[in-house]
Amino acid sequence: MARQKRKPRVSLEEIAKKKDARKAVRELRETISYHDYRYYVENDPVISDADYDELMEKLGALEEEFPDLRSLDSPTQRVGGEPREELGSVEHPTPMLSLKATYDEDEVKRFLENCRRRLGEEPEYVAEPKYDGLSVELIYEDGRLSVASTRGDGRTGENVTANVRTIREIPISPLDEEEPVPKHLIVRGEIYMDKGEFEELNWRREEAGENPFANPRNAAAGSLRQLDPKITAERSLHAFFYEVAEVSGRRNFDTQREVLNTLPKWGFKVNLDLSKRCSDFDEIREYHEDLERKRDDLSYEIDGAVFKVDDRSQQEKLGVRARDPQWTIAYKFRPLQATAKIKDIRVQVGRTGALTPVADLDPVNIGGVEVSRASLHNQSEVERKDIRVGDVVLVERAGDVIPQIVKPIEEERSGSEKKFRMPKECPVCSSEVVMSEDKKRAFCPNTACPAQVRERLKHFASREAMDIEGLGEKLVEQLSDAGFIERPSSIYRLSKEDLLSLERVGEKTADNLLSEIEASKDKPLSRFLYGLGIPLVGEHLVRVLTRHFASIDDLMRASEEELQRIEEIGPAAASSIVTFFADEQDRRTIEEMREAGLELPNPDHGGKGGPLKDLNLVFTGRLERWSRSDAESLVESLGGRTSSNVSGNTDYVVAGPDAGSKLDEARERNVPVMDEEEFASFLRERGADVRS
Repeated sequence: MARQKRKPRVSLEEIAKKKDARKAVRELRETISYHDYRYYVENDPVISDADYDELMEKLGALEEEFPDLRSLDSPTQRVGGEPREELGSVEHPTPMLSLKATYDEDEVKRFLENCRRRLGEEPEYVAEPKYDGLSVELIYEDGRLSVASTRGDGRTGENVTANVRTIREIPISPLDEEEPVPKHLIVRGEIYMDKGEFEELNWRREEAGENPFANPRNAAAGSLRQLDPKITAERSLHAFFYEVAEVSGRRNFDTQREVLNTLPKWGFKVNLDLSKRCSDFDEIREYHEDLERKRDDLSYEIDGAVFKVDDRSQQEKLGVRARDPQWTIAYKFRPLQATAKIKDIRVQVGRTGALTPVADLDPVNIGGVEVSRASLHNQSEVERKDIRVGDVVLVERAGDVIPQIVKPIEEERSGSEKKFRMPKECPVCSSEVVMSEDKKRAFCPNTACPAQVRERLKHFASREAMDIEGLGEKLVEQLSDAGFIERPSSIYRLSKEDLLSLERVGEKTADNLLSEIEASKDKPLSRFLYGLGIPLVGEHLVRVLTRHFASIDDLMRASEEELQRIEEIGPAAASSIVTFFADEQDRRTIEEMREAGLELPNPDHGGKGGPLKDLNLVFTGRLERWSRSDAESLVESLGGRTSSNVSGNTDYVVAGPDAGSKLDEARERNVPVMDEEEFASFLRERGADVRS
């Protein structure tokens, strides 16, 4: 009997369809990788968020239909994989050596003299910032990220490949448009966290009863070393690259400068703006001093400058001694630390009821800033560090981060110092304080506590939120004590008679405040949401929400599942948002404000219009009218874009005092330059609401 012919399991039509899908997946991945580079590395996107989301949706749909086309190097997999039991270790192909570091000018001179003597000539040096983050090594094989590891002991590091894949500034597959990607490539750089994102992360941790991180470096390290990549994906991590350790399939690099210029062509973020050639000690000292002046204005932490012999053949000649290369040195900035005496430890009650101990210090100057108080976070932290009233303590200030007490100076104790204990009753309303067993969280459960009410009102009126000028701390307390305001919607019911009944409030003050309150009704949804003070939702998540939801009504209807599908919103934040909008009192407060005339427009949703539409601006130097982040947020809120580097796409450069190489680059490219006042006039001419 003849054997029957078996029917093929896959039809020719299905084969053709899958072949088309494979091609589409490949093209989508290449396109998305390119746009990730333009957005995260160049800071110069060329498509809208909506168009980018559409590309991701198409890729996700194809991978869903054809699961075997999904791979670890797909942009859809950046959200993180399953938790692992341990990170594991990776042996570095070549050791990741530490740098010789010094605070001593004479030591730098000796380094230069050693290079000059051993080479028989004065070499050229490349100066770069010394980042205060976590060093990483990335190994690429055949154009794909194979292994990522931390520095560890220099010879063996922790395997953080799955976590590094979640960082969008790091290419999974390097670009090869301008220069072919080598078959084998090892690059090194630094993972870091922005100062503002660090403060927001700590705020969220404290709200959740978790220990805050001590500084952005610890936060970056803790985020990268998570066993669960999903946690890393929820954190905002960034990277700068500065070294090619191994390369094959192309000639090697002749100079360090060539390394820095080539890495961006492959999609790696490099800080070319703050790198510079130096020929002698005078230029090195000038660079070091200039960089130290700019230190506080940068959005990330640096703790010094690194100087490297530029010529790589000269680097090889100088070689390595003991554990550090002889062709480079780290010239560190003076520490931003000082000692001060704790006069008292008082307890603050926040807008969510959290009780925070704060040390009142004898004023001390740290890095040009007078510091008179420092957060102690919680009872557990106070006990762990054994900090007492009357102690002389070491205080540290890192950039814009709130001052921290590092440790007590026990040798200075006289025996009169007193241990701190969190009060059993709220210092404001006398409600019984609730404290967790680990002593990391204490809070007042009374939501009507006058301190909580005042803090919520101050937050709502703050510059970052509804920006109601004149409604500051003292006036909020007066109005609250008089019973005129008890929640944000009460602000919009204030009358002139109410204000005039208060001490030291005259006709002009009352009129000005009422005008400010009226003007705040036109503020966008993003400011309103931030002003509501939703637990675990800071400025960054507010921007994420307003990009995804067209209106407050859409957001209020969102479920936890819908919120968690949005990148950067984790389970805790999603639960907090849904819980907030489910509360009848919160919903009533929102409705009362809308009835008072708040329109809550949302220019962030979808395509951005506005007076700065299609304009790309770069800020450089020290800004005095705005902080750097405020200025960039203002530009983006008006439909413009901001970049960290001057390029052919830059329309204007705004330069403040101590402007550096960006200003020189702008002049070379004939890009129009404005100072801050000219920038403010520029905005007003285009109809933007800018205060005089």
